[in-house]
Amino acid sequence: MKTLPWKNPARAARLLQALGERILVLDGAMGTMIQRHALGEADYRGERFAAGFDGLRFSEGHAHGPGCGCEGHDLKGNNDLLTLTRPDVIRGIHAAYLAAGADILETNTFNSTAVSQADYRLEHLVPELNREAARLARACCDEAEAAEPGKPRFVAGVLGPTSRTASISPKVEDAGYRNIDFDTLVTNYLEAVAALVEGGADILLVETVFDTLNAKAALYAIEELFERLGARLPVMVSGTITDRSGRTLSGQTAEAFWYSLRHARPLSIGLNCALGARDLRAHIDMLSQVADTHVSCHPNAGLPNAFGGYDEGPEETAGVLREFAEAGLLNLVGGCCGTTPEHIAAIARAVAGLPPRALPRLPAHTRLAGLEPFVITPETNFVNVGERTNVTGSIQFKKLILEGRYDEALAVARQQVENGAQVIDVNMDEGLLDAEAAMARFLNLIAAEPDIARVPVMIDSSKWSVIEAGLKCVQGKAIVNSISMKEGVAAFL
Repeated sequence: MKTLPWKNPARAARLLQALGERILVLDGAMGTMIQRHALGEADYRGERFAAGFDGLRFSEGHAHGPGCGCEGHDLKGNNDLLTLTRPDVIRGIHAAYLAAGADILETNTFNSTAVSQADYRLEHLVPELNREAARLARACCDEAEAAEPGKPRFVAGVLGPTSRTASISPKVEDAGYRNIDFDTLVTNYLEAVAALVEGGADILLVETVFDTLNAKAALYAIEELFERLGARLPVMVSGTITDRSGRTLSGQTAEAFWYSLRHARPLSIGLNCALGARDLRAHIDMLSQVADTHVSCHPNAGLPNAFGGYDEGPEETAGVLREFAEAGLLNLVGGCCGTTPEHIAAIARAVAGLPPRALPRLPAHTRLAGLEPFVITPETNFVNVGERTNVTGSIQFKKLILEGRYDEALAVARQQVENGAQVIDVNMDEGLLDAEAAMARFLNLIAAEPDIARVPVMIDSSKWSVIEAGLKCVQGKAIVNSISMKEGVAAFL
């Protein structure tokens, strides 16, 4: 990864200085605050998208203006659209969080990607949604900073997880099927992130990550934009543990999640959403031990009640997070679902004066991940690599793949892990195979088998295109094997 200069050196320096001095405070929930306004369909549409909607129903046969995209389609619930149709509401929410003590505002762009806006037929608005949301947050931060020059305020351009997952099949009958792929996600994220930067974001925040492969696509898109700009912004990453099992929706532990993304050298790694602070404690503790970068936490206000609301009050949430800070676990803290300016004010008071977590100096070990972490240390001795899932080394496996008997091929992989393989080597280099397609198919199927996917994958091929196809299917930290130099150094490079 190239070392590029900061796009906004002064802003980056102030951010790093602030992180070294105190625990920074993120804002709270956007959706919770929007719900307080009890907005209707007309609010979401505003004047711009009002054509054909009479307040009760859609008029038939109306002529849609440029950028409407709403025929027969409710827009209520598309909170990101309020940036354009009710900017006064979003501005007021931002201002309330800044007044409560937030150092960092998140843009109202959680669903501002084409794949998510497709639910409302508003994909064409993605650049505008991101750009204007960043501009709106930027204006609010500038106003707050002007009133209190000694306290810088920063805009975090939010990239949400999208409404699809690259690691899980939506078809029960076909575990290898995907309704989105890595390249499509990269295209989606690149469009969004370019507009966030144009709008004035200081930080890029990949948040509420439930599938690490989606996050990898976001980070790849971010790096591609940085290459184009010749400069970079600080990047924050925040995953979500979906239940008390302690794993993401796609099955990873918090430690494996970090090892899978640490190559991006983020400003921070953390967790948000899904659980309250109490249930996140063990996982934040783990991240604070293994991550040599800043750690963030912005939890929900407890677990949702029977009506989908949140009952944990500001002082209760703040009290738990103060314990995190006193234990030296935090660098950034805020709130997610159910939290309000009152929660953020209480959190800001609770952590005020407490020192930020010191970044640890960790030994230089090889840190790999499947669904679970695998760290190779001097004490590890031999690492057992299962090579029976290799068409060049196993006649049985080759026959199964050539005949399309992938279920039986998976059984070979499972047996390898059960017999002690710590890494699974996958090779599809066979003249009669579409090696790229076979590699992707097999790795997608492995992803649906937790007893196999818990170990890291070794993607083994002499063809770069096959290696690349494999890497686009793996959410963990993989090993690449057998890149060939038979065509010479120049071709290799």
